[in-house]
Amino acid sequence: MSGIENIGTLFNPKGVVVVGASTHPGKFGFVALHNILSSGFTGPVFATNPNKPEILGIQTLERIQDVPSGEADFAMICISPDKIITALPELAKIGITSAFVVSGGFKETGEKGEALEKQLIAKAQECGVIIAGPNGQGLVSTPVNLCSQIVSPYPPTGDISIASQSGNILSALMNLSRLSNIGIARAISVGNQGQITIADYLDYYLYDSETAVAIIYVEGTPDGRRFYESLKSLASRKPVIVIRGGATESGAIAAASHTGSLASDFSIFAAMVKQAGAFLVDEVGSAFNLAATFSTQPLPRGNNVVVMTTAGGWGVLTADAISSTTLELLRLPDDLKTSIDSLLPPRWSKNNPVDLAGGETRDTIPELLSVLLEHNSVDSLIFLGLGIQGNVARSYFESSFANEGTDRMAKFHESQEKRYADSIIAATRKYRKPVLVSSELSIADPSNLGPKTLRDNGFLCYISPSDAVQCLSHLVNFAQTQNR
Repeated sequence: MSGIENIGTLFNPKGVVVVGASTHPGKFGFVALHNILSSGFTGPVFATNPNKPEILGIQTLERIQDVPSGEADFAMICISPDKIITALPELAKIGITSAFVVSGGFKETGEKGEALEKQLIAKAQECGVIIAGPNGQGLVSTPVNLCSQIVSPYPPTGDISIASQSGNILSALMNLSRLSNIGIARAISVGNQGQITIADYLDYYLYDSETAVAIIYVEGTPDGRRFYESLKSLASRKPVIVIRGGATESGAIAAASHTGSLASDFSIFAAMVKQAGAFLVDEVGSAFNLAATFSTQPLPRGNNVVVMTTAGGWGVLTADAISSTTLELLRLPDDLKTSIDSLLPPRWSKNNPVDLAGGETRDTIPELLSVLLEHNSVDSLIFLGLGIQGNVARSYFESSFANEGTDRMAKFHESQEKRYADSIIAATRKYRKPVLVSSELSIADPSNLGPKTLRDNGFLCYISPSDAVQCLSHLVNFAQTQNR
């Protein structure tokens, strides 16, 4: 990893020192210490403050050299830029091998700041300390319960890892992780990439057993060839989703003032990402949905998809969306049609999408899922209509006409929604085939037991069928590349 042997201590430190801890809840030095302690990091945590106050139960130390030597190997640095360079030799003496520099005032501010950043990196290299940042919000590493950042989102544990040149975009991705209950392994705000670049994090994620899929947000990179080689290596083994900032002239100007990055021509960048085998998306929500798909779904054996729907219109729109991808809307084999006939009334669609036409009974959906997924010609399935019965239940519970009968029916509808969701999860695991569910009720009514049961079990419920189709298409493309 370009000679940066200690990058692993950023994500797996044995102990942490917060340099510049503060008693003020609005200061970075307080927030960083608070987040490290509240996330449950089990290693030793130290903090420095010249006045030696007690903060959050931690007795701060006056000087860095007062920290016991060898107890910590990572430092979260929250002091002003002019003090950091003199602090680095002291940190090295107590055994610090990696540090995150929160402070701004470096390359992103112009020539004077760029010169200061060069001095910072030169001193870090001299001391044998690797520097993440500067000008970043921090990092998260859920396998070791570490939230070392100056903002608040701490996601559930999972296998998605992120490297972002924007702290706020990193936060947005972690907020989506919390919303969906689909977890993160590593996440870092790379800031100015003064010493450690996004390419270095890609190299780390390649060999990190906790990382199954990666998301990166890029505004610019100091070494295009190095970035390409690292991206290509990782994408050959694990899916990588790339969000590009500075794709337009206005965006490039904004990127220069944000992290001091010079964005390259977007068309060249897009071609490079494609050649590397990664996925280029243009917004945060799409990036997270795709990463979540790779995180939660098995890779399909082929591109034949069946759409199963309790709502005819959604089936039509989904068929339209599939037609613009490499997915194939499977022409139902005769034996599969016969099996479906035994479960549905004669008015069902007799085609794919399989429209139940309101003919489902208590057991229809779980049984039909099994019939479809166990058939050798079916590689994946998109399910539409989860939550509809639960929506009826909600209207009964909220009704001014509610009575014993409506309450009983509403409870039955709710139990059915949970049963449908449970059967989707079980079928995905049993048949090892992707089952993607779309329902706007996942956000319109988060308490609906259909989407909620998926969320509680770490499965994504897509807001629209087109989102599910695009993610499934990328899943198929990656599987085919891996097979080749």
